[in-house]
Formats: sequence, C-alpha cells, structure tokens
Amino acid sequence: MATKLLNARRALALAICAVLLLLFTFAAARSPRRLSAASFTPLQGQSADTASLRSLGRGLPQIAVSTTTSTGEMGRNIDRLINESGLGAARWGIFVMSLRDRRVLYVRNADKAFAPASNLKLYTTAVALDLLGADYRWRTSVYAGAEPDSSGTIAGDLLLYGRGAPDLSSFVERGDRRASMDQLADELHSRGVRRIRGDIVGDESYFRGEPLGDGWLWNDVQWYFGAEVSALSVNDNAVNFTIAPANNPGDPAGVTLKPETGYIQIENDLETVERGAQPTLGVTRGLSDNNVRIWGNSPVGGSAVKARLAVHRPALWAARLLADAIKRRGITIEGDVRMTDARESKKVRVGDPEGSVELASITSGTLGEIVRLTNKESVNLYAELILRTLGKERGGTAVAPDQKKMQTRGDDEAGTSVISQWLERREIPIALLALHDGSGLSRLNLVTPEATGRLLATMAETPSAAVFLDSLPVGGRDGTLKFRLRSVGSGRIAAKTGSLTYINSLSGYATTPDDEILAFSIICNDEITDGPSSRTIDAITTLFAAYRESTR
Repeated sequence: MATKLLNARRALALAICAVLLLLFTFAAARSPRRLSAASFTPLQGQSADTASLRSLGRGLPQIAVSTTTSTGEMGRNIDRLINESGLGAARWGIFVMSLRDRRVLYVRNADKAFAPASNLKLYTTAVALDLLGADYRWRTSVYAGAEPDSSGTIAGDLLLYGRGAPDLSSFVERGDRRASMDQLADELHSRGVRRIRGDIVGDESYFRGEPLGDGWLWNDVQWYFGAEVSALSVNDNAVNFTIAPANNPGDPAGVTLKPETGYIQIENDLETVERGAQPTLGVTRGLSDNNVRIWGNSPVGGSAVKARLAVHRPALWAARLLADAIKRRGITIEGDVRMTDARESKKVRVGDPEGSVELASITSGTLGEIVRLTNKESVNLYAELILRTLGKERGGTAVAPDQKKMQTRGDDEAGTSVISQWLERREIPIALLALHDGSGLSRLNLVTPEATGRLLATMAETPSAAVFLDSLPVGGRDGTLKFRLRSVGSGRIAAKTGSLTYINSLSGYATTPDDEILAFSIICNDEITDGPSSRTIDAITTLFAAYRESTR
C-alpha cells in the first residue's frame, strides 16, 4: 500500500495540467460534501510561524522551512527530523493527505500496524457521531413495581437503572444546574414518594461484558484513567483526594475527599515530619475493593498533593448516593442499598424495567457535548461508555469475527465490530486493525496511520464534521494541546493526542498558509530513548502547517 501511494504521489507531481484538472473534477464528483476552508473556521488564524522551525528545541536539528515548502522538501525535512532527533530507532508511522484533492503528500510506514494510545478515541467518537448523531442522549431512570400508595409508600424496591450516561453526578462544581441525584430525589418527592419499604438497587445490567477493557494493565485500574465501566456510572467513577501535612510533626497528615463519601475506606499512615524534610508518598487502592492506603512522610509547610482514584463497583456507589439524596429530601428508606448486573439471574434481579413504573428520570447532555469532553480532555471512561452504547444500539447488525460468540460477547466487543464494519464500508483498510477497547488504554489495540488519516478525511464529509472537528484539542489553545504547538499560529492545528509508556501519537487536521486542510496521523512506538517524542511530533506537525505546494 505504501509503495502504491508513493508511486501515485510521484505520478501526480509529474502530471500535466490537463490530467490534474481531470483528477480535481473526479475528486469533486466523489466528494460532493468535501469540507472547504470556510467550514473549518475554528482552524483559521495566522499563518504558521515558520521562524520557529529554525529552533525546534534541544536535541532536534535546526531546519529553516519557507512557506513555499514543496512536497519533496517537506518529506526530506520530516525524515531529517526523525533521523537526527535521537529517536531514529523508534518505529514511526506517518500519513498526511490533502482534503482539497485527496493527494497523499507523505507516508512513512503508513500501512504498518501501530499501538495508537488515545488516538483510538478518534475511531470511537467519529463512528458514534456518524451513526448515532450528535443529538443522541442517554436516559437514567428510577423504577418501582407500582405507584406510591395513598400514604406515599413504595411497597418494594426502588431501581436506579443506568443506560450508560457519562455525566451522572452527585455534586456540581459550578453553574446553577443541580446534581443528578438531587434532581432524581426531587422528582420522586414530587411524585408523592415518602417511604420506601424495600431496597435502593443500582442496576447496571443494560450493558453486557466486563467492567474493564480487554488488555488493560492491573496497575492502571486504581487510577481515574482506568476506572471501571458501568451502565450506571457517576462522578466519572472516581474520587479526588487532597493530601496535606498537619501543622505539627508527628501528627497524621490530612486527607479530604471530593465528593465526600463513606464509600471509600482510608488507612492513613502518612506522617507529618519536620519542615524541610524530603517528602515521600504512596497511595494504593485494592483491586477488588475500595480500601485506600496512604503512607509516607509529609513535611510541615509542604504543598498539598492531589490524586484521583477510581471507584470499585460504581453502580453500588451510585445507588448509595441516590439513597443519600433521597434521605436529605425527607423520604424514609427501610431497606438496604445493593446493586445488580447482567450476570445475575432474573430471580435475584429486581426485574425488567419495562414491567415497572418510571417514577423519575434524567437525561444526559448530547453525544456531541460528551464527545467534545472525551477528545478535548482525553477521558477514557467516556470513550468506553460511547463504545458500549454503539454496541448496544447498533451491534445487532455488526458481524462478530466468531459467529459462535454472538450470543455471549459484551457490548464493548459489539461496539468494536460496529467500528470495523463502518470503516470497511467506507473502503478504509482494516486488515491490520485490532480494536480491543474504545479509549486506547489497552495495549492490544493496533491501527495504521493510513487508516487513521483516511478516517479523518471521511469524517470531513459527514453531517457531523463540524461537531467532530470542534471536539479536537486546538494547538496552543485548549485541551491536551493547550501547551503544545503554540508557535504554529492561532488554531491551525486541531488534533487528538495519545500517550502511553513508549507510545506517542497525534492525529488530526492542519491548515496551511493557503488554507488547504491536511488530514494527518503521526504515531511513534518503541520510544525507549531519552527525551519525549512529542517534541519531534510537534516539529513534524509544524511542517504540515507550513506546507505550500511549490508552483515553480
């Protein structure tokens, strides 16, 4: 594939004007909804600061690039950047093409398989936007077996039923919107509920499958970025810890949680020591419980340390948070709090919500809003919930690699089948793709730079193109690129970052000085030498933003 692309590029460069005109006409006929520069308004801004290319940072070669950079010159500069960066031994995959006429401008191992890290979120969010629509919303419901009686009593259990909403919450940091749990409790009260004789049950059975992604590392899952995935998720399935020294040596350091919750048990062995001493800190959470141990030394006057840990069994936590909100509203609960999932038999489960009465509900933000948070801030949990939603909504039409697995596969597996089918139907090469989760946290994921670049080009022709573009971090402006690519020029790079140990990636769109839009994918694997490859990746991306086809 790489050889074919290189040959096509050379042929295009040597073609006469008449052939070029035919190619442009053909491209226009194939892409009637091709995005113009005007429809990429968020990317518009100053021309690329090409002077910045004269000093790309310590360890990188000094390259002066003009805004008349030809395709050949750009390719030579990319090769030189990599070869002289100290990362030449790493595996590099690069693909860049113009959205104006579908010219492939440069490839390097573009048809080889690479671990993408969070660049995989591009696949999950793009396909979800195209298939479900940016206005898709999730509904969370509270069910009972019957309406409350004349005294306001629910005779049985109350079921909190989740369908994968990513933004369910028990507290609000800013704004006037009330927390989700308080809204549900208020609605129950307005329906006349005053007493619940049964249990509060958190039901996450809407999704089938494992709570952790295929191929996730055990030492990732205690942290927020490895949070368990549940159809009944709340507060991002994580708790924020602030750990600060006491005023006197020998006293235990202080630990505060946000939100405050009794669901987490803390063993605090962190001691306050003399001012100026060397601080040490350890934090662990059990793999199958919510017992958190904190130990070490914290010197008097030292800075507070923040940590964010994932919560085990988030559906049970959600049920407890709803129970707390219900009690604050003055409603009595006589039973306990528990949870159920798709594994439990129907004899144990509360029952099918379709045979119950919905007493309260809350609707999530739109998929477009959730995708924006997912890509801007690289939120793994949101990507996983989107993947499972894809599997639940569209998985029935997607063929599994193993037909015998159709009856038992989880919604995450169904979701990856939906993504593969979507790519295949759009003639995006999938032979070397291996999709194992929705976020990119799994190291079993494999994609090619070409497939990623062509995915981006395809999304530019869909009705969700503007929403998808708006979800990407903008260089020097926001999200995970807020402090990167500042020298390129205001808003000329919109791209998704990706980073795991030994893996770095960046894929998205670049706007040239001629307002030509390029779709690109850069993935670096096996970067075991000193110095982050992100600096080299940014330097290559800067070359894209400076690209202008020579007219000489």
